[in-house]
Amino acid sequence: MKNTIKNLAILALLILGTANAKAQDLSNDNYEQKFRLGIGATVGYPFEDPYDINVGGDVRLQYDLSKRYSLTATTGFNNLFVSGDDNDLGYIPAKLGFKAFVLKDQFYLMGEAGAAFAVTNGYDQTSLLLSPSIGYATKYIDISVRYEYLPDFPTLEKNTVDKGLGQVALRLAYGFKL
Repeated sequence: MKNTIKNLAILALLILGTANAKAQDLSNDNYEQKFRLGIGATVGYPFEDPYDINVGGDVRLQYDLSKRYSLTATTGFNNLFVSGDDNDLGYIPAKLGFKAFVLKDQFYLMGEAGAAFAVTNGYDQTSLLLSPSIGYATKYIDISVRYEYLPDFPTLEKNTVDKGLGQVALRLAYGFKL
């Protein structure tokens, strides 16, 4: 848990440092600020038991502040599959974030934070959701890898109930201007 928070803090500092380093390049006053919408599919690998795989879909609204920086709002549905007799855990993420293009206006770093609302099988817990990611985007395609940390979702560790779920996920999305 401490290492995860430490790694997230380092990633946030890197994003802010990149933003400050690139601030000189943003003298283009005639850039058209616009909204974009992305519809994506996700598959993830949870690191904790009893979860086997995470499959989901999302919708992301993006507002471009400049050619390199954007604000994001993401929601959707994810299902954490459990093998055996245990129930799967489905949740709705609600995240706000900041996206910074760092290389040739196609490679980006993004950080999102929000909440995950469990909605299936009688489990109604809400968890904090932290999600740094790295990705590649073109005019229509967005491919990214992200780490998600859900500290309030249950896990099993050595036959005891523990709290906190970490996972890595791959997202493939189609995006377009609104």
